[in-house]
Amino acid sequence: MMLSESPEKIATRVFESSEKASVFVAQQIADLIKQRQREKKMCVLGLATGSTPTRVYAELVDLHKKGLSFRNVITFNLDEYYPMQPQSLQSYVRFMHELLFDHIDILPSNIHIPDGMLPKDKIGAFCKAYEKQIAEAGGIDIQILGVGRTGHIGFNEPGSSERSVTRMITLDQVTRVDAASDFFGEENVPRNAITMGVGTILRARQIFMMAWGEGKAPVVQRAVEGPITDQIPCTFLQRHPNTLVVLDQAAASNLTRIKTPWLLDSCQWDDRLLRKAVVWLCQTVKKPILKLTNQDYTEHGMSDVIHEWGSAYNVNIKVFNELQHTITGWPGGK
Repeated sequence: MMLSESPEKIATRVFESSEKASVFVAQQIADLIKQRQREKKMCVLGLATGSTPTRVYAELVDLHKKGLSFRNVITFNLDEYYPMQPQSLQSYVRFMHELLFDHIDILPSNIHIPDGMLPKDKIGAFCKAYEKQIAEAGGIDIQILGVGRTGHIGFNEPGSSERSVTRMITLDQVTRVDAASDFFGEENVPRNAITMGVGTILRARQIFMMAWGEGKAPVVQRAVEGPITDQIPCTFLQRHPNTLVVLDQAAASNLTRIKTPWLLDSCQWDDRLLRKAVVWLCQTVKKPILKLTNQDYTEHGMSDVIHEWGSAYNVNIKVFNELQHTITGWPGGK
């Protein structure tokens, strides 16, 4: 059952922490800004909101304090709730100014964020103009993304087309539940938003999709290893030639190379990894530890375990005893 090649369909880097991952992304952005300055060109950034990119913005502010100028930077934000007053606590206009724009030397005329206060009959024209502004700026050089539990990028919810452009959408119920704490209750979360389309995002020259924490692990695994489907819009990133998924260890925990590395290659077996693998094998073949056979191990990418310990019996007894010794009669542990 050992896999012939990695199931990862997007380039992926796993960092020890979200802090270190954020520093990496911020440095990539800073390097491009400086390169464009040397070329006497503008640098066009696609920016995201939410908790994921906050440390990236803090790093960029710190780099500005150390001398990085943003006067050659043009920004386009992914999305905004609709309706939304720009001064509201939940406004992405307010978010971006408080976390980034108010602390750097970017020209106000170079900042673009979807307008959450437009009359409904003006939204279609605004969205077309937003696409035109991106094109006239030369296209987006770097697009940063978070990813929602539904797999949405921007507010492109399940069912979004790969060719979709900037438009108004209806928010998925899961998205509204996830945002409820920001709005002091789900009933206060707007039902609509204006968002760049999947097609708009995919036209960026480089994309960084970031995810932190165990809660994002399932959708990250589907994004990186699963089939492309409009029901999980982030899977469309598999078709982009220059996307990097940037993760902390918790968000990467469901990837095959982290969860079951023995399916990809020979492992350096230590006690912790062996216990993890044997428990996984029990769950996979639906047998208790002491019933596992040599065949179970060899058919599930773990033949080197048999080679190292001599037999399934030896491995089974070793792991069984280790797990047994973790059991205590004390209610709170001893």
